[in-house]
Amino acid sequence: MNDDIYRRLAQVLDTLPNGFPSTETGVEIKLLKKVFTPDEADLFCDLTLTFETASQIAERTGRPLEGLEEKLVSMWRERGQIFGIDLGGVKVFKIIPWAVGIYEFQLNRMDREFAELCDEYNQVFAEQFFHAKPQLMRVIPVEEEVPDGKEILPFDRVSAIIEKGESFAVADCICRKERKLLGEGCDKPLEACLAIAPVPGVFDEYHWGRPISREEALNVLRTSEEAGLVHQAFNVEEGQFFICNCCGCCCGVLRAINELEIHDGSYSNYYAEIDPEYCTSCGICADERCQVNAIEEGDDTYTVIREKCIGCGLCMSTCPTDAIKLVQKAPEEQIHPPKNEREWFKERGRSRGVDFSAYEHPVKR
Repeated sequence: MNDDIYRRLAQVLDTLPNGFPSTETGVEIKLLKKVFTPDEADLFCDLTLTFETASQIAERTGRPLEGLEEKLVSMWRERGQIFGIDLGGVKVFKIIPWAVGIYEFQLNRMDREFAELCDEYNQVFAEQFFHAKPQLMRVIPVEEEVPDGKEILPFDRVSAIIEKGESFAVADCICRKERKLLGEGCDKPLEACLAIAPVPGVFDEYHWGRPISREEALNVLRTSEEAGLVHQAFNVEEGQFFICNCCGCCCGVLRAINELEIHDGSYSNYYAEIDPEYCTSCGICADERCQVNAIEEGDDTYTVIREKCIGCGLCMSTCPTDAIKLVQKAPEEQIHPPKNEREWFKERGRSRGVDFSAYEHPVKR
């Protein structure tokens, strides 16, 4: 089979700020073949990051309008290759990056072969993905553990993200599913990944997960905290559209922190601190709660390795003596996220040195 269209697709994905690096083995081409037919790959390359109707795409690209919307709907709702919205009968579509995007939307199509390909590819993907800034993910601390008297900005409050949503869906964590297919992973809750949208009905009849209510979404967060899962959301000030609930043995981001020692793989404006006067060395924080090995045992007490701590607050919520507190970093240490997805794309594009302007706005071809 001619691989040219898949190489073109790989180039498009790598031009997007998120990245999709090439490999010496060509495993990324095998991945794309697993996800896309040649016709789907070709159509993807004609789309942009701006929502368009099928008519607008046909006019801009010269593609026949007949059957185009049906193909786009299939790529959106069934195949998880692009993103779409039904605006009351008018459907609009746009491309999405490999991660977060196409990879996560392959949840229902993930099998052992796909898991093995992803595992092989991630050894190259991670190096590029975590080197560029800003990082994709931001740790959102357990809200009850955020220190009193401190200003808590909305992007650091998980409840504020939920409050702004009008549609919610929950799905299995694709990272934990992938690791299980590889005979690894853990037994933490599988159905733990949330999607949020600012308009009603977005996830009705959707291929990914199942629609849930706002209260059910809050319950997913509570259950995740009890299970020792870290809340991570899109690293933007406004417009977050997902909350992942992550473990250190499966999550791509937390595994990068643990295995590759990329300690800034996810941002946080907090860190934990253990008061030795109250610590009884029970070890719950280190053995059961911390997902990034940031707590170590000393002679008489446990201590937090600050450069490893991601400020999630999970260690605090089960400390029997209340010996742990969450500390807000000094203003000069805090990192303010980009305002929205568009600004994140711009900053990330500059960091990577890629010009993705051709995919920002539809241009007649």
